[in-house]
Amino acid sequence: MANGRSKSGKGDSGRDSGGFIALPWSVLDCPAYNRLSMHARALLLEVARQFVRDNNGRLLLSRAHMQTRGWKSADMLSKAKRELLEAGFIYETVKGQRPNKASWYAVTWRMLDRHPGYDMGAVEGFVRGAYRNASASKNTTLSPPHGTGRLSIVPPHGTGEPLSVPPHGPMRASFDALSVPPHGHHLDMPSAVAS
Repeated sequence: MANGRSKSGKGDSGRDSGGFIALPWSVLDCPAYNRLSMHARALLLEVARQFVRDNNGRLLLSRAHMQTRGWKSADMLSKAKRELLEAGFIYETVKGQRPNKASWYAVTWRMLDRHPGYDMGAVEGFVRGAYRNASASKNTTLSPPHGTGRLSIVPPHGTGEPLSVPPHGPMRASFDALSVPPHGHHLDMPSAVAS
């Protein structure tokens, strides 16, 4: 059949058995996905792998959990996670806390499943399809976000005549200082005899 389903209704015999990741083409074809680093794309597959029917909002990206999936670098994991959050592919429903409370996440191409334990405001703040609206944050333009207005090339205090002396006045020489310490020169004093 044209849609790939078999007439017998026994499923797809053309693939290996087991679950699979349902990642819509709209995610893979969007500009935000094209801007992701390879590590962020790999992490997106890892988080999508965890989704099963009704757990969107309770997906884990903790270091302990991701080490079992081959993520050895905590720094790389946190950079990829931050990238996915900023691009709108994942959403944090619970903020993790030390010593042993992990953050929970949801993918944004699916509806958020209702679970007790979300942080206050998490349900209201969730935006389905946020990756479509995410601002272009990586290598999109070379102009600064505040514009390219004319910047002043003079110091903020002006370009008046420079002072010939420091603002607190000229330094005064002191010729009455002793050339030896006030308690005497160490060579002029008798040495203490050790007993």
